[in-house]
Amino acid sequence: MHLQDSIRLEFAGPVARLLLNRPAKRNAIDQTMWESIPLLVNQAMASADVRALILTSSQPGIFCAGADIGEFSAQSASADWRARNQAAIRGAQLAIARAPKPVIAAIDGDCVGGGCGLALACDIRIASPRSRLGITPAKLGLVYSLHDSKLLVDLVGPGHAKRMLYTGMLLGADEACRIGLVEELADDPLAAAQALAAQIAAASPFSQKGTKAIIRRILDGAADDDADSATLFDSAFTGPDFAEGVEAFLAKRKPAFMA
Repeated sequence: MHLQDSIRLEFAGPVARLLLNRPAKRNAIDQTMWESIPLLVNQAMASADVRALILTSSQPGIFCAGADIGEFSAQSASADWRARNQAAIRGAQLAIARAPKPVIAAIDGDCVGGGCGLALACDIRIASPRSRLGITPAKLGLVYSLHDSKLLVDLVGPGHAKRMLYTGMLLGADEACRIGLVEELADDPLAAAQALAAQIAAASPFSQKGTKAIIRRILDGAADDDADSATLFDSAFTGPDFAEGVEAFLAKRKPAFMA
Protein backbone atom coordinates (compact mmCIF):
# COMPACT_ATOMS: atom_id res chain seq x y z
CA MET A 1 0.00 0.00 0.00
CA HIS A 2 1.10 3.57 -0.51
CA LEU A 3 -0.13 7.08 0.11
CA GLN A 4 1.48 8.57 -2.98
CA ASP A 5 3.77 7.52 -5.80
CA SER A 6 6.82 9.38 -4.42
CA ILE A 7 6.99 7.21 -1.30
CA ARG A 8 5.46 3.81 -0.75
CA LEU A 9 5.36 0.90 1.66
CA GLU A 10 5.79 -2.71 0.53
CA PHE A 11 5.43 -5.93 2.50
CA ALA A 12 7.33 -9.18 1.90
CA GLY A 13 6.80 -11.68 4.71
CA PRO A 14 8.41 -10.46 7.92
CA VAL A 15 10.14 -7.49 6.25
CA ALA A 16 8.54 -4.22 5.14
CA ARG A 17 10.27 -1.74 2.86
CA LEU A 18 9.72 2.01 2.88
CA LEU A 19 10.75 3.15 -0.58
CA LEU A 20 11.70 6.68 -1.59
CA ASN A 21 10.44 6.89 -5.16
CA ARG A 22 11.10 10.27 -6.73
CA PRO A 23 14.10 9.51 -8.95
CA ALA A 24 13.63 12.51 -11.25
CA LYS A 25 14.31 14.69 -8.19
CA ARG A 26 16.95 12.31 -6.76
CA ASN A 27 14.36 11.40 -4.11
CA ALA A 28 14.29 14.94 -2.70
CA ILE A 29 11.71 14.92 0.08
CA ASP A 30 8.82 17.36 -0.17
CA GLN A 31 6.22 18.28 2.44
CA THR A 32 3.79 15.56 1.44
CA MET A 33 6.50 12.92 1.70
CA TRP A 34 7.59 14.16 5.14
CA GLU A 35 3.98 13.99 6.32
CA SER A 36 3.53 10.50 4.85
CA ILE A 37 6.50 8.91 6.59
CA PRO A 38 4.99 8.61 10.12
CA LEU A 39 1.78 7.15 8.69
CA LEU A 40 3.66 4.53 6.69
CA VAL A 41 6.08 3.68 9.49
CA ASN A 42 3.16 3.24 11.89
CA GLN A 43 1.39 1.06 9.34
CA ALA A 44 4.45 -1.20 9.12
CA MET A 45 4.83 -1.33 12.91
CA ALA A 46 1.14 -2.21 13.33
CA SER A 47 1.45 -5.34 11.19
CA ALA A 48 1.89 -8.44 13.35
CA ASP A 49 3.76 -10.08 10.48
CA VAL A 50 6.44 -7.38 10.18
CA ARG A 51 9.62 -7.94 12.17
CA ALA A 52 11.83 -5.28 10.57
CA LEU A 53 11.52 -2.25 8.30
CA ILE A 54 14.05 -1.27 5.61
CA LEU A 55 14.30 2.35 4.47
CA THR A 56 15.70 2.50 0.94
CA SER A 57 15.22 3.84 -2.57
CA SER A 58 13.18 2.35 -5.38
CA GLN A 59 16.12 3.02 -7.73
CA PRO A 60 19.70 1.75 -7.33
CA GLY A 61 22.33 4.47 -7.15
CA ILE A 62 19.95 7.10 -5.76
CA PHE A 63 19.21 7.31 -2.05
CA CYS A 64 18.19 10.88 -1.25
CA ALA A 65 19.37 14.36 -2.20
CA GLY A 66 17.74 15.79 0.94
CA ALA A 67 14.79 18.09 1.40
CA ASP A 68 13.19 19.60 -1.69
CA ILE A 69 15.06 22.92 -1.81
CA GLY A 70 12.88 24.20 -4.63
CA GLU A 71 9.79 23.80 -2.51
CA PHE A 72 11.59 25.24 0.49
CA SER A 73 12.70 28.29 -1.47
CA ALA A 74 9.18 28.90 -2.75
CA GLN A 75 7.47 28.47 0.63
CA SER A 76 9.98 29.49 3.30
CA ALA A 77 8.84 33.12 3.49
CA SER A 78 5.66 31.82 5.15
CA ALA A 79 6.07 31.34 8.90
CA ASP A 80 3.07 29.00 8.91
CA TRP A 81 4.61 26.81 6.22
CA ARG A 82 7.97 26.76 8.00
CA ALA A 83 6.27 25.62 11.19
CA ARG A 84 4.40 22.86 9.35
CA ASN A 85 7.56 21.78 7.53
CA GLN A 86 9.63 21.66 10.71
CA ALA A 87 6.90 19.69 12.48
CA ALA A 88 6.66 17.24 9.57
CA ILE A 89 10.43 16.68 9.46
CA ARG A 90 10.54 16.16 13.22
CA GLY A 91 7.57 13.80 13.04
CA ALA A 92 9.25 11.71 10.35
CA GLN A 93 12.50 11.51 12.34
CA LEU A 94 10.72 10.56 15.56
CA ALA A 95 8.54 7.94 13.87
CA ILE A 96 11.64 6.12 12.66
CA ALA A 97 13.82 6.66 15.74
CA ARG A 98 11.03 5.61 18.15
CA ALA A 99 9.58 2.78 16.07
CA PRO A 100 9.31 -0.28 18.33
CA LYS A 101 10.75 -2.69 15.75
CA PRO A 102 14.20 -2.55 14.11
CA VAL A 103 14.64 -0.15 11.18
CA ILE A 104 17.54 -0.53 8.73
CA ALA A 105 18.68 2.03 6.16
CA ALA A 106 19.96 0.53 2.89
CA ILE A 107 21.92 3.36 1.26
CA ASP A 108 23.15 3.29 -2.35
CA GLY A 109 24.32 6.61 -3.73
CA ASP A 110 24.27 10.07 -2.22
CA CYS A 111 22.60 10.37 1.19
CA VAL A 112 22.46 14.08 1.89
CA GLY A 113 20.72 16.57 4.17
CA GLY A 114 17.24 15.44 5.15
CA GLY A 115 17.88 12.04 3.59
CA CYS A 116 20.91 11.60 5.83
CA GLY A 117 18.75 12.74 8.74
CA LEU A 118 16.31 9.90 8.02
CA ALA A 119 19.20 7.43 7.87
CA LEU A 120 20.48 8.74 11.23
CA ALA A 121 17.10 7.94 12.76
CA CYS A 122 17.34 4.28 11.70
CA ASP A 123 18.82 1.65 14.02
CA ILE A 124 21.43 0.43 11.55
CA ARG A 125 22.84 1.82 8.30
CA ILE A 126 24.29 -0.27 5.45
CA ALA A 127 25.85 1.64 2.54
CA SER A 128 27.39 0.79 -0.81
CA PRO A 129 31.01 1.80 -1.52
CA ARG A 130 29.82 4.48 -3.96
CA SER A 131 27.65 6.19 -1.36
CA ARG A 132 28.41 9.67 -0.03
CA LEU A 133 26.88 11.01 3.16
CA GLY A 134 26.60 14.56 4.42
CA ILE A 135 24.43 17.11 6.17
CA THR A 136 24.64 20.47 4.46
CA PRO A 137 22.89 23.34 6.33
CA ALA A 138 26.15 25.33 6.30
CA LYS A 139 25.90 25.49 2.50
CA LEU A 140 22.44 27.06 2.76
CA GLY A 141 22.86 29.34 5.74
CA LEU A 142 20.62 27.15 7.90
CA VAL A 143 21.01 25.63 11.37
CA TYR A 144 20.46 21.91 11.99
CA SER A 145 17.83 21.18 14.65
CA LEU A 146 18.82 19.98 18.11
CA HIS A 147 17.09 16.60 17.71
CA ASP A 148 18.74 15.93 14.36
CA SER A 149 22.11 17.11 15.70
CA LYS A 150 21.78 14.76 18.66
CA LEU A 151 21.15 11.80 16.33
CA LEU A 152 24.40 12.66 14.55
CA VAL A 153 26.41 13.24 17.75
CA ASP A 154 25.11 9.95 19.18
CA LEU A 155 26.65 8.13 16.22
CA VAL A 156 29.91 9.92 15.49
CA GLY A 157 30.64 12.06 18.54
CA PRO A 158 30.80 15.85 18.80
CA GLY A 159 34.09 16.34 16.97
CA HIS A 160 33.10 14.55 13.77
CA ALA A 161 29.61 16.07 13.98
CA LYS A 162 31.07 19.58 14.14
CA ARG A 163 33.43 18.86 11.24
CA MET A 164 30.52 17.65 9.11
CA LEU A 165 28.13 20.44 10.07
CA TYR A 166 30.64 23.30 9.96
CA THR A 167 31.65 22.42 6.39
CA GLY A 168 28.68 20.62 4.83
CA MET A 169 31.21 18.11 3.47
CA LEU A 170 30.20 14.83 1.86
CA LEU A 171 31.96 11.80 3.32
CA GLY A 172 32.87 8.80 1.23
CA ALA A 173 31.49 5.45 2.34
CA ASP A 174 34.81 4.24 3.77
CA GLU A 175 35.19 7.28 6.02
CA ALA A 176 31.52 7.18 7.00
CA CYS A 177 32.00 3.59 8.13
CA ARG A 178 35.25 4.39 9.93
CA ILE A 179 33.69 7.13 12.08
CA GLY A 180 30.50 5.16 12.82
CA LEU A 181 28.09 7.01 10.54
CA VAL A 182 27.30 3.68 8.90
CA GLU A 183 27.76 0.22 10.39
CA GLU A 184 28.40 -1.87 7.27
CA LEU A 185 29.52 -1.53 3.66
CA ALA A 186 28.12 -3.85 1.01
CA ASP A 187 28.16 -3.84 -2.78
CA ASP A 188 24.43 -4.51 -2.64
CA PRO A 189 23.20 -2.76 0.52
CA LEU A 190 19.57 -3.77 0.00
CA ALA A 191 20.51 -7.45 -0.20
CA ALA A 192 22.66 -7.04 2.91
CA ALA A 193 19.79 -5.30 4.70
CA GLN A 194 17.42 -8.10 3.67
CA ALA A 195 19.88 -10.68 5.03
CA LEU A 196 20.17 -8.79 8.32
CA ALA A 197 16.39 -8.46 8.52
CA ALA A 198 16.11 -12.23 8.07
CA GLN A 199 18.46 -12.72 11.03
CA ILE A 200 16.34 -10.31 13.04
CA ALA A 201 13.18 -12.20 12.10
CA ALA A 202 14.71 -15.43 13.43
CA ALA A 203 15.41 -13.98 16.88
CA SER A 204 13.14 -13.00 19.76
CA PRO A 205 10.86 -10.02 19.04
CA PHE A 206 10.40 -9.51 22.77
CA SER A 207 14.16 -9.20 23.23
CA GLN A 208 14.47 -6.81 20.28
CA LYS A 209 11.67 -4.50 21.37
CA GLY A 210 12.99 -4.44 24.93
CA THR A 211 16.56 -3.83 23.77
CA LYS A 212 15.51 -0.99 21.48
CA ALA A 213 13.54 0.61 24.30
CA ILE A 214 16.49 0.31 26.71
CA ILE A 215 19.00 1.75 24.24
CA ARG A 216 16.63 4.61 23.45
CA ARG A 217 16.41 5.42 27.15
CA ILE A 218 20.21 5.43 27.39
CA LEU A 219 20.46 7.78 24.40
CA ASP A 220 17.85 9.99 26.05
CA GLY A 221 20.03 10.31 29.15
CA ALA A 222 19.20 7.40 31.46
CA ALA A 223 22.26 6.01 33.26
CA ASP A 224 20.81 3.40 35.61
CA ASP A 225 17.84 1.10 36.01
CA ASP A 226 14.56 2.28 37.44
CA ALA A 227 11.31 0.47 38.21
CA ASP A 228 10.24 0.37 34.55
CA SER A 229 13.49 -1.04 33.18
CA ALA A 230 13.75 -3.52 36.06
CA THR A 231 10.21 -4.71 35.34
CA LEU A 232 11.04 -5.12 31.65
CA PHE A 233 14.11 -7.20 32.53
CA ASP A 234 12.23 -9.36 35.02
CA SER A 235 9.15 -9.91 32.84
CA ALA A 236 11.21 -11.72 30.20
CA PHE A 237 11.61 -14.73 32.49
CA THR A 238 7.88 -15.44 32.49
CA GLY A 239 7.29 -14.67 28.81
CA PRO A 240 6.72 -17.10 25.91
CA ASP A 241 9.93 -16.11 24.11
CA PHE A 242 12.06 -17.18 27.07
CA ALA A 243 10.19 -20.47 27.34
CA GLU A 244 10.64 -21.15 23.63
CA GLY A 245 14.29 -20.09 23.67
CA VAL A 246 15.16 -22.39 26.57
CA GLU A 247 13.19 -25.29 25.13
CA ALA A 248 14.88 -24.90 21.74
CA PHE A 249 18.32 -24.66 23.37
CA LEU A 250 17.79 -27.85 25.39
CA ALA A 251 16.38 -29.66 22.35
CA LYS A 252 19.26 -28.42 20.19
CA ARG A 253 16.92 -26.91 17.60
CA LYS A 254 16.29 -23.46 16.23
CA PRO A 255 13.72 -21.48 18.23
CA ALA A 256 10.42 -20.57 16.58
CA PHE A 257 9.49 -17.26 18.13
CA MET A 258 6.05 -15.79 17.54
CA ALA A 259 5.72 -12.09 16.69
